[in-house]
Amino acid sequence: MDYFIQSAWAQGAAGSQQPGIGEFLPLVILFVVFYLFLIRPQMKRQKEHTKLVQGLAKGDEAVTNGGILGRITEVGDNFVSLEIAKDTEVKVQRGAIAQIMPKGTTKEL
Repeated sequence: MDYFIQSAWAQGAAGSQQPGIGEFLPLVILFVVFYLFLIRPQMKRQKEHTKLVQGLAKGDEAVTNGGILGRITEVGDNFVSLEIAKDTEVKVQRGAIAQIMPKGTTKEL
């Protein structure tokens, strides 16, 4: 049975030391790396997207998360209307707007 479970041997008083800061250092370093490379950039992107969604205005040309390109014709509290073709409008959630395109983008297509 010693193959699967290591036998526990009692240690003397000299072996019972308090855990030091050195044992927690890898965890602290791991948290710092996660914060710098994952959490902070994601928070920055979320803040930029929130600012973009709050700044939507009539006449802006936008792309949705689904890839639909259109001109904003109406802005509501939760939804915006996109004109994707002549006399064709679609309502999408404000959060579904992925990007604001430069003016004149829809004319080129």
